[in-house]
Amino acid sequence: MEPVTWFQKALVSLSGELDLVVVLLGAVVSWLVVRHVVVRGINLGLRRTKNRWDDAIIEHRVLEAAAWLAPILVVYFGAKAFPPVQPVAERASQALAFVVIVVVADRLLSAGLSIYNQYPISRKRPLKGWIQIVKIFLYTMGGITALCVLIDQSPWALLSGVGAMTAVLLLIFRDTILSLVASLQLVSNDMVHVGDWIEMPKYEADGDVIEIALHTVKVQNWDKTITTIPTHKLVEESFKNWRGMAESGGRRIKRAIYIDQSSIRFCDDDLIRRLSSIQILRPYIETKLKELEEYNKSRGVDDTQPVNGRRMTNIGTFRAYCVAYLKEHPKIRKDMTFLVRQLPPTPQGLPLEIYVFTNDTVWANYEGIQADIFDHLLASIPEFDLKVFQKPSGFDVRSLIQEKP
Repeated sequence: MEPVTWFQKALVSLSGELDLVVVLLGAVVSWLVVRHVVVRGINLGLRRTKNRWDDAIIEHRVLEAAAWLAPILVVYFGAKAFPPVQPVAERASQALAFVVIVVVADRLLSAGLSIYNQYPISRKRPLKGWIQIVKIFLYTMGGITALCVLIDQSPWALLSGVGAMTAVLLLIFRDTILSLVASLQLVSNDMVHVGDWIEMPKYEADGDVIEIALHTVKVQNWDKTITTIPTHKLVEESFKNWRGMAESGGRRIKRAIYIDQSSIRFCDDDLIRRLSSIQILRPYIETKLKELEEYNKSRGVDDTQPVNGRRMTNIGTFRAYCVAYLKEHPKIRKDMTFLVRQLPPTPQGLPLEIYVFTNDTVWANYEGIQADIFDHLLASIPEFDLKVFQKPSGFDVRSLIQEKP
């Protein structure tokens, strides 16, 4: 009887090992079939559709992650063939299933975010920070659930100890909490969008916002470097957002020409005659001369001295020319602030400031418009017997030395 008993035990042991091999082999085969046949076939079908959402599912490999459920299910149901390890194998399979489900949910959320970012509203209402919060919650709850299933304990028993760890959790998740509150304020107050041009000198940020996440805001600077700013810093500290400029449709020109004050004088008859040939300036000169003549005549002004009464000056006439030129310029907005003004004199001359708005807010176009305007005005200044202030250079000094007898 002993040899028979030994042989029976050997057969039972061999049968159990064969069952184990069959289960493991079945798990591997199921994964290969689902991953390389089923998933690949579904992806090929999705690529042929015109919908955008299925492209996001393929891009984020949602089905590839879900394919891991196949071998887990094979092991879970095959564990019945091994009574001694069945409870442990089933719990391990259930725990892994929870992990896979969380990963699949993570990728589905990422795919949904990609689809949402394709719509214009995503620039005004970015959801990446909210998606990250949901992912943190999913991973936290999924991890707790998987651990509780693995150790065969109720989740409530594990969560009951969280209250005692509140202070520690607040310390660990301090940045996350600050960023969450900041994200709510950024969205509710409409402070920044993806695509906005912002300036934050403290962080050397000067460029377009390319991403708004839970913890960070990425800014691509004009030199193509990327600056990462903590989200809560945009609420705590000051920054400049140029969105208002873009939405208004006008971009400000605020630049001064410094006039050499020694070249400022009253206009004589010869200068007035020459300036009257400037078409856009002729109506101003005719109106101004009539106004000054009536004023001086009504007060009996002695015109033998230019300082008596009122007279036209070359600087005032040039200022009027700037106004007339800018009013006819097709790229200058007439419905926004429009100023040509003198600022207080400086050691560098008398600043004549141009303060207007262009109707093109694109940076390169704006710079071209501004350059064209000042090219013309600087070239026109000599016609008014004015000079632009410029500090003496080595060439000027050398010229003076050469002029000496």
